Order: sequence, then C-alpha cells, then structure tokens
Amino acid sequence: MKRGILLFSLLLLCFPALAVKTVDVSLKRGQLLLTKRHEGWGKSRCQACHVLNMIHQDAPRIRGIVRKKGFKTCGGCHGDNGTDTRRRCLICHNDRDLPAAPWQTGIHTHDFDRLEDRPLTDGDCLACHHASDMDGEWELDVDLTRFPDAAGFSGPYRHESEFCLTCHNRTHQQPGFEMRGRDYRDPLIAIEDAWRHIDMHGRRAGSGRRTYAGLREPYRYGSVLRCTDCHAMHGTDNPKLILDDSRKSVFLLPFRDQGIGVEIFGIGDYSQLCVLCHQMTVPVEDGLIDTGNGLYGVHEVGADCTLCHTHGRAAQVGL
Repeated sequence: MKRGILLFSLLLLCFPALAVKTVDVSLKRGQLLLTKRHEGWGKSRCQACHVLNMIHQDAPRIRGIVRKKGFKTCGGCHGDNGTDTRRRCLICHNDRDLPAAPWQTGIHTHDFDRLEDRPLTDGDCLACHHASDMDGEWELDVDLTRFPDAAGFSGPYRHESEFCLTCHNRTHQQPGFEMRGRDYRDPLIAIEDAWRHIDMHGRRAGSGRRTYAGLREPYRYGSVLRCTDCHAMHGTDNPKLILDDSRKSVFLLPFRDQGIGVEIFGIGDYSQLCVLCHQMTVPVEDGLIDTGNGLYGVHEVGADCTLCHTHGRAAQVGL
C-alpha cells in the first residue's frame, strides 16, 4: 500500500495534470470548504490524492503544523468532503500551535453550557465560525456563521454585534441555541433591546460632554462598540466573559498587545475594564489613581460600578 502511495506521489510530481482539481477552494472568494465540485468528493482519505509535503507551500504559518500532524488536520479548514469525518479546529488552534489565534487561556469560555465551565470543543468553534476562510483578515460575512435575523432574513451583517444579537434576544433565538428560563431583564436575552435603544455602547451614543468625559484614542463618542471589545469568547478568568487580558479584546487600542491585565473585584468593581478605554479629559475624584493594572482615568476605583452603570438590562439608561 505504501509503495502504491509513493508511486502515485511520484506521478503527481512528474505529471501535474493528474492532480485533483480544487477550483472550489479559494481564499480570494472566501471559500475553503470543499463542495461536490471536488473530484475526490465523498472520500475520506485525503492522502490518496494529495502529497503532504507539497500542500500549503504558500501558507508558511500553518504548513509546519500540517506537515507535523498530517492529514487529520484537513477537515478543520476544508470540511468533511461529503463524509462523516469530524471537523477538527482545535488540532491547530490551541495554546501550543497557534496560541494567539485566538488567545484561549482562562476557565470561562463561550461553551454553550450554563451549568459548568469546560474547555471549548470543535463543535463550539463551528457554531460561530462554520466556514471561516482563516486568511488573517477579519471579515464579518466570511468568518462568522450566517444566522437569520428577527425577520428570518440571512443577509449580510452590518456590525459584529448583530451576529451576537441573532442569539442573544428574547424572541428569535436560533434553533439549538435557545436560552430558556431567563428573567425578562436578564442581559443574556435583554441585550438586543438594550443595545439598540438604551446601552451607550450600542446604537445609542454618548455625548462626551459630561463631567467624566474622556476616551483613549482611537475610541470616540458616537462609535458603536463590538461585544467582543469587552467580552473574550475563547477564554478568560473573569465572570461574564469579561476579558482578563487586553490582547483578547479592545481591538482598536494601540497598546492592547502589551497584555494589560483586567481583574473584576467583588460584586461590581469593573474599574480595570473601564479604564482600558475611558480616561477623563479633566481628572476629578479618583481620576489619577492607578486602578491596579497600570492605568488611571476613571472617577471610581475599588467601588461598585453597577450602582449607577448597568449593561444589557432594558430597565434604565446605563453604560
């Protein structure tokens, strides 16, 4: 059998025309998943046609991983090829091979399990990133699964948070991802209404003219934030999936790669989170006090922010 594979590999090297046509796979078109156009459709043995040391020559970041781990990595990017092969994402996206793509440290993850904290599985990844082209560029309608909105329309996303709101709402949650038994004001389901009409981090914009006004560039008043600017989906040690390391979120901050730590204290002391983006133009009260992560600029340090600022509850004007 090995001699047969070797002979076929030599034939491919000598006669490239014998190679399988994979015209359906194209990063330019945002399409990595194999379709029925693939001449090997329905076959699970990729090595029957593809030579391991020849593939991904133009993708040095993953070529070494693929050569090291072999053909079991194929399905993660290219789909099941019409077979019952399980798509494996974490075989490459882990804290050893691709530790920052994405950062996956921390006990809390977006694991679809409200009863316990568990590591992410391949299935969790595919729920949100079914057909990502993984080209290093974040594209809403390529890298995020297309879910229908309240009207049942699966159109392009205008904003990353619109993707989150297709599940986090009261009336049109996605089949298989329902959040039952939640209080009407629970942020997990109330956030759609709050984000569109109440929350200052959503459609409603702050004025930037009040006593504690001031933001770090390039964040500006009037901009609509992404949910993932504050929430780390792939791993954090903070509750409510609040980021614990600036490298996991706050994507616009020029110093995010410094790995500024964020720790949530007590019931509602979010000062280390807020200070990542908020820095008072005119410091008053605690405005010059280090919150504990090397940054300063918020008016309360060591206090319960939620007494005045709520997030996601459609009950009062909050953040």
